[in-house]
Amino acid sequence: MLVIDNIVVRIAGREILDGASASLPAGRRIGLVGRNGAGKSTLLMVILGGLTPDLGEVSWPKDWRIGAVAQEAPGGPMSLIETVLAGDSERSALLARAEHEHDPHALGDIHARLEAIDAYSAPARAASILHGLGFSASDQMRPCSQFSGGWRMRVALAAILFRAPDLLLLDEPTNYLDLEGVLWLEDYLRRYRGSVIVVSHDRDLLNNVAEFILHLEYQKLTLYSGNYDTFVDTRAMRRANDMAFARKQDAARKHMQAFVDRFRYKASKARQAQSRIKMLERLQRVEVPPDEFIAPIRLPRPLDASPPLIGLEKACVGYDGRAVLSAMSLRFDPDDRIALLGKNGNGKSTLAKLLAGKLEAMGGEVVRSKKLVPGYFAQHQLDELDPDATAVQTLARVRPKLNQTELRTQLGAMGLSGDKALTRVGQLSGGERARLMLAMATLDRPNLLILDEPTNHLDIDAREELLMALNDFEGAVVLVSHDRRLIEATMDRLLLVAEGGVTPFDGDLDDYRRFLLSGEAAPQPRLEQAPKLSKEDARREAAERRKALKPLKEKVEIAEHQIDELNKEIAKYDKALADPLLFAQDRAKATAVSKKRADAQRRLEAAEARWIAVNEEYEIAMRADA
Repeated sequence: MLVIDNIVVRIAGREILDGASASLPAGRRIGLVGRNGAGKSTLLMVILGGLTPDLGEVSWPKDWRIGAVAQEAPGGPMSLIETVLAGDSERSALLARAEHEHDPHALGDIHARLEAIDAYSAPARAASILHGLGFSASDQMRPCSQFSGGWRMRVALAAILFRAPDLLLLDEPTNYLDLEGVLWLEDYLRRYRGSVIVVSHDRDLLNNVAEFILHLEYQKLTLYSGNYDTFVDTRAMRRANDMAFARKQDAARKHMQAFVDRFRYKASKARQAQSRIKMLERLQRVEVPPDEFIAPIRLPRPLDASPPLIGLEKACVGYDGRAVLSAMSLRFDPDDRIALLGKNGNGKSTLAKLLAGKLEAMGGEVVRSKKLVPGYFAQHQLDELDPDATAVQTLARVRPKLNQTELRTQLGAMGLSGDKALTRVGQLSGGERARLMLAMATLDRPNLLILDEPTNHLDIDAREELLMALNDFEGAVVLVSHDRRLIEATMDRLLLVAEGGVTPFDGDLDDYRRFLLSGEAAPQPRLEQAPKLSKEDARREAAERRKALKPLKEKVEIAEHQIDELNKEIAKYDKALADPLLFAQDRAKATAVSKKRADAQRRLEAAEARWIAVNEEYEIAMRADA
């Protein structure tokens, strides 16, 4: 068992963990979750021993080996397979000793230990792990230095998986993986024999792998049994119960306090008043921390365009005269929702760049609608942002004709309102920079939104916001993502990018999983299934679903606008009432302002009640549609 006992960690005067405690069962898979910046990586560093807590301690069985992915990507002349094999330091040390040991008894002990740790099958195991993470047999023999940083981080992941520590710590292991790598890793972790603590924003990974969820919130830890969906339901019930109990306690406290205030100095009631004072002191106080604010993501209404937006006829595209994708005959319409599947390096991002107009076709025909307005989001663009520019300045450089109000409205729609709009990019979190990139991609109200791995830096709640925003969006979407939930809930069609071409994938992500992990052929329609809708009918149904949700969405927006206006009105009255001379100089006016404020407050409460009702109706409809 891993015991975290009353851990306190302060960094630069900020309290990251405060009395965090948990007892984690051995041999189980645990998902560590919490909002960005909550301290998840800090907690892993404490467990690893890389950070000493100010108070408290972490303990585990003495014979446990603890391991995590190396902070720096491996490099140098060693081949990938050699790098992974070197990850097991005990095996390497034993093999080195065996080469120079002459004592037959000692040599026998060495070989017995090598046998015990399954050292002789190590090359095959290492090769299998590398293959699962996307490296071919020929790749495995190449030096690490020939691969990019993202691919070398996969080698680092392979090395720690090969080492197989008793406690495996994984911090966002899917960030450098494609969907295929995520599916393989999920299957691998389900069969892992040791203990696992994994930090991830991939809801499907947490649902399919985690047996417990360790929640870090407000510097405290709470352990929940079950996967992520079970955690969400259990936490919601606990909060509802705690809030109900807190309301009862507050009512009881107010009732007793009123009695004390009324009868404390009345002789006949003094003893009863004193009794209630003691009851008040003993009355349990339940603190229910507020739910953390989730910044919204709202995509703008797309500009109108008639089909097709883009038509490809035997098109090919690539780099430096070398074709990556060839013979593509595809059509993209205004109501298309398409996810691109395929391993990293097969050309998904290349196709995305072609559709976005960032790459020209090398051959064939590409016909674009005159009214086509593409919006393009790509992860590599995050590294190209100026860290010294503010979010507003970043947008202004792209569209210098827009005024400050227009720029801040665009940022606010992506959840970067208030001070965040004036914060330097270098001081924004990864998730906030991703929101900034979404704001840039949608500045021109695109009718074709091309998203290449938009979720890498978004936490689970932000991913849910993006999911709902995409379902609200009335234009076409082409998505590259390793987030299965996002694909399944928002996309209608799948295209497989493989072997230098692009073909429709006739199946769902469960079919794709079987196709990858078992080597089955691409799925064919099954006889026992009801006949599938034609592509045109499927697109029409998807458009109708979005159209049906539109009135509810408008009701939510109207209610939000009313609440904003009423808050402004109340603020105006509050400012007037704050003038100490108002009551002294014009009591009638002061009374009238007070009445107007009270009336505005009643209207605000009614508007908030309407917003809660219509928002709940809208979310229920969204979940049913997803």
